[in-house]
Amino acid sequence: MAEGFRPSGVLRFGVFVHGVNPDVVWRSPEAGSQVAFETYRRVAQTAERGGFAYFFLAEGLRLRENNGEIFELDVAGRPDAQSLLAALAAEFSRIGLVATQSATYNDAVDLARRLQSLDLVSGGRAGWNVVTTIDPWIGENFKRGGYLPFRDRYVNAADVLAAARASWRGLPTTITSDYHRVSHAPGLPRSPQGEPVVFQAGVSPQGRDFAARHAEVIFLPYSRLEDAVEFRADIVERTVAAGREPNAVAIMPAAEFVLAPTAAEAEEKERELRRLQVGPEQAIAFLEAYWGRDLSDLDPEGPLPDFDPVIDRTDGSRGERFQFADAKKVADRLRAEAKSHGWSIRDTAIAKLTARPRAFVGGFDEVADRLAEYADKGAVDGFTVTPYLIPGGIDDVVDELVPRLKERGVYPEAYEGDTLRANLGLGPAPGAGEAE
Repeated sequence: MAEGFRPSGVLRFGVFVHGVNPDVVWRSPEAGSQVAFETYRRVAQTAERGGFAYFFLAEGLRLRENNGEIFELDVAGRPDAQSLLAALAAEFSRIGLVATQSATYNDAVDLARRLQSLDLVSGGRAGWNVVTTIDPWIGENFKRGGYLPFRDRYVNAADVLAAARASWRGLPTTITSDYHRVSHAPGLPRSPQGEPVVFQAGVSPQGRDFAARHAEVIFLPYSRLEDAVEFRADIVERTVAAGREPNAVAIMPAAEFVLAPTAAEAEEKERELRRLQVGPEQAIAFLEAYWGRDLSDLDPEGPLPDFDPVIDRTDGSRGERFQFADAKKVADRLRAEAKSHGWSIRDTAIAKLTARPRAFVGGFDEVADRLAEYADKGAVDGFTVTPYLIPGGIDDVVDELVPRLKERGVYPEAYEGDTLRANLGLGPAPGAGEAE
């Protein structure tokens, strides 16, 4: 680890409410509606009761499709993230409110103003997860289309972020680049935390460099201890090289928690959960994305098809996980793995779609001990909990895990302040505290 890095020894939690993916069991009788405000209010209420630093919303700019039709097996439509968060700002006084917003398909000045408005009405609790959308399929929903080359995604994001931060800090700004002609005079005062906290989730070399230069919190898929330690060391090195302090960026990986009184009970609970997450229809749809044709005549509990895909490459209609893959190579790899493990179609889909690599599965005390090791090693600053059931999926974390982490001295006893920055242990934004 780079010289000067100081582990805090404390873990903080946030909660991430998914957009579209197979992790959430929306068909459960205990699941709420993805378009009902009460669903999100309940999650935020439980999270604030547990001292979570933030409530974090994913965003989807186009509905997923399968074989050219709307994919109804995941979330098919959800209210705008900033609208939901503004409503939650009036309901809760401590928990942070983080919106995923694309730097590609939003106007820089308009986005900055909306995020600053959320920061103001919430009393300094807003955050922005900067995403660098490049999918031309999503771009068809916008007047500019899929206009951004892959190589320029972070160049564009840096321009948008620069314009936003200038606006938040009350600085007139002009940006002229390949994708922007911005001349803007800001018109809003600063919030108590100065400006929204910037989150970022890229794990590619370019994404890591962007985070090291610009981000304050990194949201990523690495939850295993050895991966987290390695990632931390790399980010600290990049952050210092970018001229920032070693502790400037907090690392809050995504993590699924499957908890029970004992390890055996938790393992049984996980087995049941995986089959709820990937039912027969989801399993068939998983293969259809690669085979490019209707496979509804296949038995989900039977073997993978021995015939080849009818497409050369996958498109973006089922989301990032399925984008631009060589369909024949993927099909061959899946068939080889299924044969090696004795997997059915459904077994294969479960293995590929569910959250095992970032899941903490175990008894309450066992998982608390594991997390304490993360805090001791300074591997992360906390976790972004990704519940498999909404709204009740964080109840065990709040009621059983949080008290045990407090007993071990690795979780805050109470909120540390009134702003998102304070409750993440971040330093002040430049000029913070100068709200008019």
